[in-house]
Amino acid sequence: MTHEEAAVRAAELTKTLIRMAHEYYDLDAPTAEDYEYDTLMRELRAIEAEFPDLLEPDSPTQRVQGVASGKFEKVTHTVQMASLQDVFSFEQVAAFVQRVRETADEPFFTVEPKIDGLSVSLEYENGVLTRGSTRGDGFVGENVTANLKTVHSIPLRLHGAPSVLEVRGEVYMPRASFERLAAQQEAAGEEVFKNPRNAAAGSLRQKDSAVTASRRLDIFVFNMQRVEGETFTAHSETIDRMTALGFPTIPYVRCPADAEVICAEIEKIGAMRGTLPYDIDGVVIKTDSLSQRETLGATAKYPKWAIAYKFPPEEKLTRLRSIEIQVGRTGALTPVAVFDPISLAGTSVSRAVLHNRQFIAEKDIRVGDMIRVRKAGDIIPEVLSSESHEPDSVPYCFPEVCPVCGAPVFADGDEAAVRCFNPACPAQIFRSIVHFASKGAMNIDGLGPAIVQQLLDQKLISSPADLYTLTKEQLLTLEGFQEKSAENLLTAIERSRSQPLDRVIAALGIRNIGQNAAILLCDHFPSIDAIRNAKAEDIASIDGFGEIMAESVAEAFSEPAFVSLVDALIANGVKMEYQAKEVADTRFSGITFVLTGTLLNLKREEAKAMIEAHGGKVSGSVSKKTGIVVAGEDAGSKLTKAQELGIEIIDEAELLRRLGEQPESE
Repeated sequence: MTHEEAAVRAAELTKTLIRMAHEYYDLDAPTAEDYEYDTLMRELRAIEAEFPDLLEPDSPTQRVQGVASGKFEKVTHTVQMASLQDVFSFEQVAAFVQRVRETADEPFFTVEPKIDGLSVSLEYENGVLTRGSTRGDGFVGENVTANLKTVHSIPLRLHGAPSVLEVRGEVYMPRASFERLAAQQEAAGEEVFKNPRNAAAGSLRQKDSAVTASRRLDIFVFNMQRVEGETFTAHSETIDRMTALGFPTIPYVRCPADAEVICAEIEKIGAMRGTLPYDIDGVVIKTDSLSQRETLGATAKYPKWAIAYKFPPEEKLTRLRSIEIQVGRTGALTPVAVFDPISLAGTSVSRAVLHNRQFIAEKDIRVGDMIRVRKAGDIIPEVLSSESHEPDSVPYCFPEVCPVCGAPVFADGDEAAVRCFNPACPAQIFRSIVHFASKGAMNIDGLGPAIVQQLLDQKLISSPADLYTLTKEQLLTLEGFQEKSAENLLTAIERSRSQPLDRVIAALGIRNIGQNAAILLCDHFPSIDAIRNAKAEDIASIDGFGEIMAESVAEAFSEPAFVSLVDALIANGVKMEYQAKEVADTRFSGITFVLTGTLLNLKREEAKAMIEAHGGKVSGSVSKKTGIVVAGEDAGSKLTKAQELGIEIIDEAELLRRLGEQPESE
């Protein structure tokens, strides 16, 4: 192929690939198979490799590098990416407007939806995207250029742009993308992101940009941070200019300094909240004049020319149709409210956990009631109250027998829980095997709930130990299995035999013993025999353990069925020895952490792993031995107890700073 032929073909491929990407990402209506797209992409890469001068900065090949990076390099922002002060009432909005009017002459404001994502900076030189970074702490962020290039609505090249341009935007995950990702994670037996915001944050910080590309992120650009060669007098002018350059910009309304008018616009945006294809968590009100912004200035934390009005949790009434009882792996009966579907925080909701019989009795919740429901933290549906009973309603009676196996159920000591104590209960067996294979336990990739149910239905297994006796011939009798998928599952099962002992302990599902406690236990008793022979009082002496946890371990190893399971696992070659991890950085040595509430940027397991990698320990309960409590959103009783005990309390951003990382939230 001559250079001229290559140039023509590269132009054709570029045009075709851009069209295909637009159909796939923007219209969600692909006209080509993935294989065809990948084939054309490989052809274009080959041409650019042979003729490097044909590689353009905005080539489709530059969208997805597919290369795993190491730790992201730090970026010091030329212009601080400041956060905004939150307000929660229209009275506070009116007070803000009045404060601005006292300083600025006849000010105007822009009113914009507050996208629930994470803030990034995009830097362009002579129209070419040169760097993209996270907000971090506002002063220093992380270089995620390769990952931001996978966001197809971000222009890689601007036409008619100034020589230097830096804009700020909010990367988010559209609801359709989130639902698709959640379905994939659930099918794979992986932990599902709690909401689109967390999913976007986790996706943008992937080490492999190909993973980020698969998540279909999007962006709204809302601020011009820095520009050379052009001047503007108002924020609204900069938004219009960025729109003309090809950025997807935030929609805005320009309002006079009238609090009633501004609050009316806030209400309009709030009314649209459930119909938008993306999540918003509030409304941003900004002084429009750039010179007035200079006059108003800023405090040490926030600019004085803008605020963020945060929506209160959305609550709705609906009809309770039934109360279902789920049986967990420990036999606990959990009531679940099933009600007429309602839209909350942009998603359809029809179920919510009712916790236990005491919760139902205290709120006098009856089938047929009109109940009030909200999403706690816009994430987890919860029933707040019963608003009215039907004339012929009767108080709900908790079942006296297990709805799955029919065995009698009993209150468990002083706990509010009611349990089925039948070890042969099919529901407990199913959930125990699903838990055993889960990512946080033995991590048997590909063994999700549907396959576990098939294996049980065909009587190929009856306990976790039976997984290690499965054959390819047996798997091929199951629906959906082919040679390759059967081999992959057997390989994953074989690999799990070598999981460290703490994973095995967590997988066994001992009551009150999760991943953190399993590590603490194995640190002190580094073999299954040592744990088996340990007395409850010896276990209780472990920092981070209590008497109840210690008794749970001792009781488990006194139960014949549990001991038989452990012995069967040993017989099937599951590793039962523990080697403590070597820690190079011991800055948290001797400190016990407790994580509580919802962390915005890190999954709980990620935060735990980072703390342990620096020598710290993570406990599930607050005690006098606790050194630091990391409090996220909606922190509850653990935070209260920490305050009562005078324990140091920090937020996620402070944890990341102490770890040498940077927070990703606004």
